[in-house]
Amino acid sequence: MIGVYEAEIKTIPSLIVVDTKKEGIALPVITYFHGFTSAKEHNLPLAYLLAQQGYRVILPDSKYHGARENGISVNKRQLSFWDIVMQNVIELQYVKDYVDESGLLLDDRFGVAGTSMGGITTSAAMTQYDWIKAAAILMGTPKITTFAKAILDEFKKIGDLPLKQEVISDLLDQLTNYDLSKQPEKLNQRPLLFWHGEEDEIVPFHHAYSFYEQVAPSYSNPDDIVFIREANRGHKVGRYATLETVKWFASHL
Repeated sequence: MIGVYEAEIKTIPSLIVVDTKKEGIALPVITYFHGFTSAKEHNLPLAYLLAQQGYRVILPDSKYHGARENGISVNKRQLSFWDIVMQNVIELQYVKDYVDESGLLLDDRFGVAGTSMGGITTSAAMTQYDWIKAAAILMGTPKITTFAKAILDEFKKIGDLPLKQEVISDLLDQLTNYDLSKQPEKLNQRPLLFWHGEEDEIVPFHHAYSFYEQVAPSYSNPDDIVFIREANRGHKVGRYATLETVKWFASHL
């Protein structure tokens, strides 16, 4: 039987999904980050399937989301998008510390994945933590400074960008440190799956695909970096992407 357990990991509301018979023993761990305006519980179907394969899956709520929403306004949350991504990366270390200190991580097999904002978080985390052993980016982008500039330009077009240029420049400087496309060597041959709908209207398909084309030749094992493109699919993860993600981790973590 698969169990769903509520936990606070250093004040981060989280769900832990795991086979009830294996709850207290060391297992490979996957942390899955949700998308913008979503919440941890929305990824329970995927977590259930991963738990069936023997993983401990941790679903944290991001800042200003789910149990951490705290009545935030729509505008403030939108303007906080990149702060949320960077905070996710910081908090991933808390999750890693938690499973290490609790003796719940088997053989350092720690994976990360996410949807949209969670996929962006995943790519950013790959630049910071070499202890991530495998990852999956679902409709995210490794080109985060390029994406950030595009979002800021959209705000400017509608005259709704209450940020000074100094603040914008500082933000872009910070994001450069997390931009996988600017430091692809940080991948270091680690297994990485991309899934993206070709008709994605939110996060451009070509961001992830062009990055994949750039880095794939550097992999000594071509099976360790895979891009799954889904025709006629917009910004929504369906059953096909879900099952492929489960298969990916089952063979790479």
